[in-house]
Amino acid sequence: MTTSTQADNPRRIHLLGICGTGMAALAGILQEQGFQVSGSDEHTYPPMSTFLERLGIPVHNGYKPEHLTPRPDLVVIGNVIRAENPEAQAVLQQGIPYLSMPAALNRYLVGQRQALVVSGTHGKTTTSSLLAWLLYAVGLDPGFMIGGIVKNFQSNYRVGTGPYVVLEGDEYDTAFFDKRPKFLLFQPRQAILTSVEFDHADIYRDLPHVVQAFTDFVRHLPPEGELLAWGDAPLVRQVAAHAASKVALYGFNTDALWQARNLAPQDGGMRFEVWRAGRFWEEFFVPLAGRHNVLNTLAVLATLHDLGVDRQRLQEALPEFAGVKRRLEVAGDFGRITVVDDFAHHPTAVAETLLAARGRFPGRRLLVAFEPRTNTSRRRVFQQDYVQALAGADLIFVREPSDLWKAPEDDRFSSPQLVADLTHAGRRAWYFPDTDALLKAILAQTQPGDVILVMSNGGFDGLVGRLCEGLNRENFA
Repeated sequence: MTTSTQADNPRRIHLLGICGTGMAALAGILQEQGFQVSGSDEHTYPPMSTFLERLGIPVHNGYKPEHLTPRPDLVVIGNVIRAENPEAQAVLQQGIPYLSMPAALNRYLVGQRQALVVSGTHGKTTTSSLLAWLLYAVGLDPGFMIGGIVKNFQSNYRVGTGPYVVLEGDEYDTAFFDKRPKFLLFQPRQAILTSVEFDHADIYRDLPHVVQAFTDFVRHLPPEGELLAWGDAPLVRQVAAHAASKVALYGFNTDALWQARNLAPQDGGMRFEVWRAGRFWEEFFVPLAGRHNVLNTLAVLATLHDLGVDRQRLQEALPEFAGVKRRLEVAGDFGRITVVDDFAHHPTAVAETLLAARGRFPGRRLLVAFEPRTNTSRRRVFQQDYVQALAGADLIFVREPSDLWKAPEDDRFSSPQLVADLTHAGRRAWYFPDTDALLKAILAQTQPGDVILVMSNGGFDGLVGRLCEGLNRENFA
């Protein structure tokens, strides 16, 4: 194979799979640095298509060898691209230098700067966003590449000129020509490990396979580096024990170097104390709901302390964090009815999000619309876990997973079975074969005072917007 090292000074860079969230951000980063950028994708639709259009980056619909004319100096191949893709095959046949997305980020965003990588099954996006915002707020002008839209910047990327680049360290595979987890291509000196659980069943065989990937990541840290690891989880401790770097634990346990104490929901967020090495360090307020977000914040504060940032400056900047899109994001208020959009899909994230919603909207009835659409949740590995995870809702509306055929026939998740199990456990739950039927049912059962929480890592057929339109049409506003 032709290696990417042959493209030393590219001028024209072409991206395959450009409409993916990460790839579109990379396109923006490259253009901002003066490269001529183009791309191809099979599904060119908003919001990424309109984002690229605003940047003036040409996007070809579909994958064809002729999209490589005029010949680019370098091609970046996203992990959505399969080996048999005709445009990818043309890249190989023509000997055009190519890179994976994480390799391109290393070269064109990180460069000689220091990468700060946030890894873990849960909490990566929020933790990365907090880290990027606080670095910016204290004047360190970071670059970043994150898997969600950071509201303070209205973007999921920034080039910056400061000494640090924040990267969300994804354990998903890199490309068809490099099956390593993405985070193994990054070279951080500081890293955060938020959690280790089974996920991505299309790539990982079982939990030990996942554990091995994270173990490889922490072994990758340099001896002079540091890993901040969530100390309340035995499995995270097990993984962190293999780190080549110094390890500092954070959490609620008293043996953690960094400990959060005296948590209190307050004014749309959480107030809490930070203790370091058994001594009071400072009190903070973060405008995010839930114990899990206190942990995310604690990891960031510990990291920034180790980088030499003054705690008072952090205390002043933290309340200005605006959050991340689709993380308990209020999409509409209609009288006393609130529609909330959230990305949660893994059972642990679903349970924590419901707990956070209870804290943010105390005393209100909680209706949950859930779409199990990931490669993992389409399989029955979490069939029983979702029963417990969703038990915190008052009314539960479950859609049939989209593209269920992609899961092995003998290993498919069953929405009807989930609803039956929830009903048997005393919960009020309903199954729907499609979003249209689910939407009608929610609108029929909604009452003043309700909070409707939509949970999906995809678009859910536009359910959030359609709920808002329906509630407005029925004069709940």
